[in-house]
Amino acid sequence: MTAVAVTLAPVRPAPPPPVPRTYRGLGERLAPYAYIAPFFAIFAVFGLFPFAFTFYVALFDWNPIGDQVFIGVDNFTRMFGDPRFWNAAGNTVSIWALSTIPQLLLALVLAHVLNHARLRFALFFRMSMLVPYVTSVAATAIVFVQLFDRDYGLLNWLLGLVGVQPIDFVQSTWGSHVLIATMVIWRWFGYTTLLYLASLQAVPRAIYEAAAIDGAGAWQRFRHITVPSLRPVIIFTVVTSTIGGLQIFTEPLLIATGAPLTCGAVRQCQTLTLFLYEQGFGQFEFGYGSAVGVALFVMVVAIAAVNYLLSSRIRADR
Repeated sequence: MTAVAVTLAPVRPAPPPPVPRTYRGLGERLAPYAYIAPFFAIFAVFGLFPFAFTFYVALFDWNPIGDQVFIGVDNFTRMFGDPRFWNAAGNTVSIWALSTIPQLLLALVLAHVLNHARLRFALFFRMSMLVPYVTSVAATAIVFVQLFDRDYGLLNWLLGLVGVQPIDFVQSTWGSHVLIATMVIWRWFGYTTLLYLASLQAVPRAIYEAAAIDGAGAWQRFRHITVPSLRPVIIFTVVTSTIGGLQIFTEPLLIATGAPLTCGAVRQCQTLTLFLYEQGFGQFEFGYGSAVGVALFVMVVAIAAVNYLLSSRIRADR
């Protein structure tokens, strides 16, 4: 009789019985909401309520120590017919154009150079870009006003060497715009450069090397590799710089002499935020100042809408 070998399959252990669903206690379920509640509470008190109250006050002839009379849209009608408002809006746009566009272009080029340059102490140079950002705005204003001074400023001394007469930057319209724009550029270009540089360092160097082997020059690599790689960051910096430019307040306030709220006798550098502050806290016309704030909000929303459209288009192209 022949023995037959029988191979037994390994016995798999039975799956564990399903764990019955346990119901968390009320405190455990509410804990996540409790963690985030302080932010929303602070935002509601210091952000949402003032925001909504501004729209409400804009509909009144609001005297903080007197009567509040409902006048509907009269404040907005007055605002659109006020040449001071349009002067402030024009100054704001002019300062924004003179500061934002050169700042972004300078930061883009500098980030490209730092990403490819072989520098000793590269980390030191990159971190030094933040020095203007952490410097006090008041200290920055003092230094730049001295540099642009008509009688003893370094810039006018240099212009005098080539026969140019001294320029009173603070008292002239375009001169004050250039002065403020230079302060904004100096303060923010380092921060923007680091944003671009951080994004560029995520781009593989092999792409640049392959483009160089294929015969692409420095300008072609910059145009077809660097700029497309930075599109989302460029959109972000354009929008944030535009919003910041529309809300510029401290720089024109600090450089003005004699009449800080109007930024000069002829309002040569008064921005929308300065005009808002003058009407609200200088003339105590809170209703009219709130209407200017609402107009500024609409401008910011328009920029955000443009950002959304550009971002959607870039995602669609990809």
